[in-house]
Amino acid sequence: MKFGFYLSNTGPSATPDNLIAIARKGDELGFDCMVVGDHIVVPKSIVSPYPYTVSGEFPGGETGDYLEQLTLLTFLAAVTKRIRLVPSVMILPHRNPVVVAKTLATLDYLSNGRLTFGIGVGWMKEEFEALSLPPFEERGAVSDEYLRAILELWTSDDPSFDGKYCSFSNISFLPKPVQKPHPPVWVGGQTRRAIRRAAELGDGWHPVGAQPAAPLEPEKLAEDMKLLARYAERAGRDPAHIELSMKAPLYDSSRATGGERRRFVGEPQQIVSDIHAYRDVGVAHLIFDARASGVNESLERLDWLARDVIPQV
Repeated sequence: MKFGFYLSNTGPSATPDNLIAIARKGDELGFDCMVVGDHIVVPKSIVSPYPYTVSGEFPGGETGDYLEQLTLLTFLAAVTKRIRLVPSVMILPHRNPVVVAKTLATLDYLSNGRLTFGIGVGWMKEEFEALSLPPFEERGAVSDEYLRAILELWTSDDPSFDGKYCSFSNISFLPKPVQKPHPPVWVGGQTRRAIRRAAELGDGWHPVGAQPAAPLEPEKLAEDMKLLARYAERAGRDPAHIELSMKAPLYDSSRATGGERRRFVGEPQQIVSDIHAYRDVGVAHLIFDARASGVNESLERLDWLARDVIPQV
């Protein structure tokens, strides 16, 4: 099993020096990847329900202060050596697919092949409207088409595409990504449509687990993996080639008091036991949300994971 962690792109930790310190620490400690979320604008009034809180309230909307995801990862590529760079997830309909393909091909080239492309369809209708995008209700179809267009640009010597939302032909597209045939594509989301998208177009399925609003216990995950396998076989793909990378929060022992213990709460051995439970149903990558209000706490959490948890797995 491989391990990664979230980076903050908002709040006190999201300064150039702090982000460099956290990224370099993760690189030095041997984490496989670091991931960054995606918001371009945050509307001041949000009615769309956030899928990962019980109340549906978006916890990141107070200030609207977000660093742009792909720019941040490119910045951090220059100050790290080995760790993989993951937009997690990049909202596909938010950006022109030809520009995205160029930006990410450049990132893969400049980082010597360290990009993993995490994608999602988005949940905030108000942000779609602020960006003057295709209709929010069509975001799944837009995402499928954009991803196919990006893969065409990355892999074809004479790329062309003729779709409802994107078309191009008679163009040169260079440089290609370093990784062949292209950087791995991790498809986020936990709906049946997201699982099918991962099975048909992705190299990995990338859900969020262990959240109060969407716990995704190992037993449920195992059932979803069977569904993914059926979709992959119908598409003529080998399910064994589609990895499972799960994002999860990380809670300290203070969250373990009272009631049933949450996954990834408590002492190192308890968290190791949870990791084993997910590993046993096929999770190959586990990305912890170890973000904190201050840079020192973030660094301490990475140290703690690398020292007290991961060696026991």
